[in-house]
Amino acid sequence: MRILYFARDYTPHDHRFLSAAAEAGHRVYLLRLERGSLQREDRPVPSQVEQIHWSGGQQPFRWRMLAHLLPELRAVIRRLKPDLIHAGPIQKTAFLAALSGFQPLVSMSWGSDLLLDADRSGWMRRVTEFTLKRTTVLMGDCEAVKQKAHSFGFSPERFVLFPWGVDLQVFSPGEDDGLRKRLGWEQAFVLLCLRAWEPLYGVDVVVRAFVQAAEQMPQLRLILLGSGSQAAELRRHLLNHGVMERVYFGGQVSNRELPRFYRAADLYVSASHSDGSSVSLMEALACGKPVVVSDIPGNREWITPGEQGWLFPDGDVDALAVRFREAVFNLNQLITMGATARRLAEERADWKRNAAKMLEGYELALRLHH
Repeated sequence: MRILYFARDYTPHDHRFLSAAAEAGHRVYLLRLERGSLQREDRPVPSQVEQIHWSGGQQPFRWRMLAHLLPELRAVIRRLKPDLIHAGPIQKTAFLAALSGFQPLVSMSWGSDLLLDADRSGWMRRVTEFTLKRTTVLMGDCEAVKQKAHSFGFSPERFVLFPWGVDLQVFSPGEDDGLRKRLGWEQAFVLLCLRAWEPLYGVDVVVRAFVQAAEQMPQLRLILLGSGSQAAELRRHLLNHGVMERVYFGGQVSNRELPRFYRAADLYVSASHSDGSSVSLMEALACGKPVVVSDIPGNREWITPGEQGWLFPDGDVDALAVRFREAVFNLNQLITMGATARRLAEERADWKRNAAKMLEGYELALRLHH
């Protein structure tokens, strides 16, 4: 099968999807729409994949670029003659692929494109409706995405549930390579948050809850990875409350370095206001870490309160601070939760098994098209 994989950028997820398709024996071509300011994947494009060079993929995408990118895309399709196009997220690459008129089109939702972006404006709703109407098969990582697509009139029979999963050998319980010792945190209780410092991901909620709980719990520490537009606000809040020395700022961390940060933590935290099946949540579960995450549909599909961790009302700083205190005072329960978390990851978040769902989506698209 000849597959044109039309990516927004190049991320660790794209690397895995491309590798899986190529390793299954398909001829895979990568077309990249944009290049963000932050390089999120340091591994090269898989050697079996041919990257197509065009005027896209050099800078952030702007809607005004549609006029010249669309004819180029059609030219690429005529030259490569793919059997199908795999494109996502919905309002960018999948929309361009839909505009090209090519079929069969496998659109992949990246979660927030349907759960959040689709309702941002009338224009985004129209783009979403147009793309889904011309999508042969839609792949999404959770039931919440499936239900949202159905609200746009997309048939559930053409939806493939595809939790992206993680590599259970890479993300597994183990030693932290001495990270806690180097920080002098052997006796501390360590929280880990690695979501982007943007309003959508609620890192400000995590920081405010940490400050509140830390006033009563001197052993509490926080690892913050990543960066974003809220950096100055977050640092100012921590500084004003005198807890900066109890926070480790790890910056951008490569995929291969991530496991030691999960292993160094006692509790994984996410206050995201919107998520599908969060990959970082699955990574934490795979590393055998209990979690406390916002009570939103995507998280409820994974977390049963009291089993793998806790949920807290979305955006509720006070409730999250209470969860931190509960975790510190229930260390024995955390051990049991961690083991339960790992079992859940083995049952539902195994990338090697879940990758087959993506390939099944391709086969379904070909059957429906013919």
